Amino acid sequence: MDREIVVPGQLLSENTNESGSGTYVKEGKVYSLLYGVTNVKNRISVIPFSGKYIPSRKDFVIGTVFEITSSNWIFDIGSPYDGLLHVSEYPRRVESSMMREIFNIGDCAILRIKDVDASMKIELTLREKGLRKIKGGRLLEVPPSKVPRVIGHNGSMVSMLKKETDCEIFVGQNGRIWINGKDENMDKLSEAVDMIIRESHTSGLTDKISQFLEVQKENEMDHEEERVEEIDADLEKTVETVTSEDEEDAEEVEKIDETSKKVDQLLDTEEN
Repeated sequence: MDREIVVPGQLLSENTNESGSGTYVKEGKVYSLLYGVTNVKNRISVIPFSGKYIPSRKDFVIGTVFEITSSNWIFDIGSPYDGLLHVSEYPRRVESSMMREIFNIGDCAILRIKDVDASMKIELTLREKGLRKIKGGRLLEVPPSKVPRVIGHNGSMVSMLKKETDCEIFVGQNGRIWINGKDENMDKLSEAVDMIIRESHTSGLTDKISQFLEVQKENEMDHEEERVEEIDADLEKTVETVTSEDEEDAEEVEKIDETSKKVDQLLDTEEN
């Protein structure tokens, strides 16, 4: 059952030890909880085709500030529920009057969900290594259900993306991805992410993306060689033009020297 499309209630296994995320057990058998694609590793899990992000404790997310109160920054985290970052969860002491200098409306940050209560109150924190305000780069949005495919098994996909594009990349579990690097590298990375989302249901995806990035790299090298050839050609034309001008100047100098000699001769003749 490798990458099979399944529907809720479909029988997946008769071994309850194989039950993973997106499944449920009933009467000693494993069934699909969602409409999606199966992922079989040590266990059977189902990756949904779509759906809103539902926050869970300890998730890493990327949020955008849309409101500020006397003691909280309120973040949109791409969910039906807002996230609250209390001033006490900022790495240093913050006075209320200084809150807008740290995070203003529209600012983005990499955060972690500290807690989710029964009423879906989402508490966020910045008090961990790697959590920070985002500056520069680009934000990409993907369906939250596709995040596991962007990350890959044991982080294989995201590691390859970093290496092949020479970009920083952070994948939030809420479907927001922050990338940072040279513009041309970010363009290439964005294309690769789009390809992952389009073909997330196919097998051998990591190899396909690797080949795609290799082709992109070869095309860039070809373009670079063409640019070098154009520069060399322009340089040759410039050298030819300068040489031609130098030759014309030399001819002019010779004419001036000849004229000067004739004038000297005439003056000598008159004096004699």
